[in-house]
Amino acid sequence: MQSLVHTPTNDIKNSLEFYQKLEFKVLKDKTRTLVTDGKAVIEINPDRFARAGVKLYKKSWSKEIALLKKLTTVHKTKEGFLLSDASNVWIYLQEGELKLKHKPTKTSFSVLGNYAGLSLESLDIERSVAVWKALGFETNGSPEQGWVACKNDDELVVNVMKPLMCPHLFFNPSLTYFNGKENNPKVIKKIRSLKISITEEITHFNDKGIVDNVIIRDPGGYGFFIFND
Repeated sequence: MQSLVHTPTNDIKNSLEFYQKLEFKVLKDKTRTLVTDGKAVIEINPDRFARAGVKLYKKSWSKEIALLKKLTTVHKTKEGFLLSDASNVWIYLQEGELKLKHKPTKTSFSVLGNYAGLSLESLDIERSVAVWKALGFETNGSPEQGWVACKNDDELVVNVMKPLMCPHLFFNPSLTYFNGKENNPKVIKKIRSLKISITEEITHFNDKGIVDNVIIRDPGGYGFFIFND
């Protein structure tokens, strides 16, 4: 299985400027616009029907589709299938190989710091986890504790949260970066210096009113959690 983060845009130029300011690298590809922080690979899609989510590539999804149809509505597309989990995050199942000349780096190199996968909130965490498991993801955690990490063999991590756990804005899905309490303020300072718009400054997790976590969004609306842990 191969994976892409999928973000829409109404202006490729604006989106590329956003990612390049954050020191993402543009990957050479003749058919799509791709950027990476070394770990995450993001497709920026100007198609007016594009929605925030993920694209998963595999030669055939025939074995998974029968089970997925018991969990959610599955739509046939020209390239494969389209569905969502209980969070309403769009999951594109592409049939065929993703011919991508990219080898993941040991650590992510963008301004945003340490990439830790996607995060999403689900009103039905058990059904969301069941969808990701049906897609071949292994899980860590449990719905009872309110958080489950789902990971595939391409090392895409999807963190699923139950409702009312996160006391801040939440955009489904969001990329998450964990930088530790000492480094995250430095990352936030760098983001400010680049004139990247901050969607929310978060002070909830300390009693001194310090902005130690922030949320930003790309031009297509994909969220980015820049958190200390």
